[in-house]
Amino acid sequence: QVQLVESGGGLVQAGDSLRLSCAASGRTFGSYTMGWFRQAPGKQREFVAGITRSGSNTYYTDSVEGRFAISRDNAKNTAYLQINRLKPEDTAVYRCAARSGGIQTRPSEYDYWGQGTQVTVSS
Repeated sequence: QVQLVESGGGLVQAGDSLRLSCAASGRTFGSYTMGWFRQAPGKQREFVAGITRSGSNTYYTDSVEGRFAISRDNAKNTAYLQINRLKPEDTAVYRCAARSGGIQTRPSEYDYWGQGTQVTVSS
C-alpha cells in the first residue's frame, strides 16, 4: 500500500508555470507506475501523464500539447508534474495515482489516489 499527497497547486496567471508534487509514503514507491490525472468542473477525470517505475518511459495525453513533463525521484518517494505555459483550460483538480503494472490511461486502472491539488489559471 502507498499513501499519496499532492501539493504545489495554486492560483496563477496564464503563461505561468507550476511544479506539482506527489509525495508517497512507505518504502515501495519504486515498485509503482505513477500517473497524473485532472478533473475540471463539470468534466470527467482525464489522464494527463504517466511514468513507469524506473522513470524510463513516460506517456502523455495529446491535450497537454507538450507543455507538461512528468518525472519521479524514487529516492525521495516523489513524483512531479511540471506544467509550463499554463492556460485557463488547465484549471482543474490534479491528482496523482499509483498502480502495480504499466502505464494506463483509465482512472479505474489505478489502485491508489491522492486527495488532489487545485490548479486555477486566470486569463
